[in-house]
Amino acid sequence: METLYGMTAVAVGIILGMGALGTAIGFGILGGKFLEGAARQPETVPMLQVKMFIVAGLLDAVTMIGVGLALWFTTANPFVAALKAAAGH
Repeated sequence: METLYGMTAVAVGIILGMGALGTAIGFGILGGKFLEGAARQPETVPMLQVKMFIVAGLLDAVTMIGVGLALWFTTANPFVAALKAAAGH
């Protein structure tokens, strides 16, 4: 049972870490491409800015889904019930 809790903690850490890393890389690429586009065609900045914020919201949404899953595994681990059923408790 303790092994399951330990593995869950490791999995939650990996989920959160990879989500943060992916979002950071995504925001870096997004910001760089926005600045390149704004430097090449300054008249398109308002249009590019709107699209940038939409994509930024989607990047954050994916990370928040990962946070939600991590919290679900931390607080209401579905594998504990399966382990107890298999052990006959």
